[in-house]
Amino acid sequence: MGNITDEKICVLQEHANNVRTSIVEMLQAAGSGHTAGPLGMTDIFTYLYFHGLTHDPKNPSLETRDRVILSNGHICPVLYAVMAHSGYFPVEELLTLRKFGSRLQGHPHREFLPALENSSGPLGSGLSQAVGMALADRIDNGKTSHRFFFCLTGDGELDEGQNWEAIMLAGKEKNHNLIAIVDRNNIQIDGFTEDVMPINDLRKKFESFNWHVQEIDGHNFEAIDDSVNQAKAIFNKPSVIIAHTIPGKGVDFMERRPEWHGNPPGKGPEDVFKKDNQANKALEELRTLGGKITCGDH
Repeated sequence: MGNITDEKICVLQEHANNVRTSIVEMLQAAGSGHTAGPLGMTDIFTYLYFHGLTHDPKNPSLETRDRVILSNGHICPVLYAVMAHSGYFPVEELLTLRKFGSRLQGHPHREFLPALENSSGPLGSGLSQAVGMALADRIDNGKTSHRFFFCLTGDGELDEGQNWEAIMLAGKEKNHNLIAIVDRNNIQIDGFTEDVMPINDLRKKFESFNWHVQEIDGHNFEAIDDSVNQAKAIFNKPSVIIAHTIPGKGVDFMERRPEWHGNPPGKGPEDVFKKDNQANKALEELRTLGGKITCGDH
């Protein structure tokens, strides 16, 4: 269903690598923040901001823009990075992450940046916010509105019961303009999700509440494009894309390790690299592309 070309995939891969590089740089400068989730969700956010969304960085209040609601606000380094690289504010500002007086706080504040649709911090609330926005849009504009509401959420965050109230309501109201994307990376701050609180078969759970469900490789741009286009074509129920991602994606010594969930480079485990060398090694791998950009092979 998608219409993405090999050339576009190559461009997106390059954008994603630049975004990952910025994420490591800003976390290094901040000396705090989350690493694994932002790196793991980079391909999803890159696809949205450089291809999938209706938006205009030069006109962030564009009435017809799609809305991006970030629920698990701790992964905001990836949101800030794609917004900067797509032109919402200078890339140099990324290095102010978590600094006193910065617009780029550790959790997003909607009044600080253009086109930030919600403030986030307490886990579990973003999907409720997105459902409310989607319902309000339908009330205000009915079938004349063609915008979509994308809610990005984590799998560990689905431990929160409020999510399931929102999921039930969206299914009941048939919010076809709502597209949730779940980062199914299998980790949270205390360890692996299935050890901390098993969430089991998400597909069956969402389907039981009248959602259209897709499961994809969250690093495959063709699969991302296909799933988003299919979700946009569903007119009688909300959609969820369960994106299987690799936490820490792009930096070998960080990948799939819960220890990197809430630690920045310089404060992570030292079994591979000492703390004072972690950022340099991560940036070295990303800046040399690490053999990970293989245009045309997707």
